[in-house]
Amino acid sequence: MLELFSSRKKLLSNPKLLGRWGEKRVVRYLKGRGYKVLTLNFYCANGEIDIVAYSPSGEIVFVEVKTRRNEDYIRAIAAVGADKQKRIALAAKYFFKSNNIKKRAIRFDIAIVVLGDAREPELKYYENAFLAPFAI
Repeated sequence: MLELFSSRKKLLSNPKLLGRWGEKRVVRYLKGRGYKVLTLNFYCANGEIDIVAYSPSGEIVFVEVKTRRNEDYIRAIAAVGADKQKRIALAAKYFFKSNNIKKRAIRFDIAIVVLGDAREPELKYYENAFLAPFAI
């Protein structure tokens, strides 16, 4: 834990570093629950997916990670609105196509990591946070 406190200031001053740190925490969370991480930061012309994982129940899970300093003014989950959901779903569709994956059970989850100023970091995980606005 000392490592976290010594690097807290650095994380809080660099949004990109904070985001990667949050993604690593979510990967550890998923692996601890039996998920197999397939890829990180999957990019395509339509959008980006932070984490693609295979769940213990056999679903392919697309995880959007939002890492924040705090949620004093707005909840991080509010940053995953309809437009963002559509871009994630389009990227998921491309993931299936580019990896030649046929019909599979899928799920869209959102993970929120809040570093905070002095307390223990908090991770909130929302399974089935949204549905694709079209067939994948």
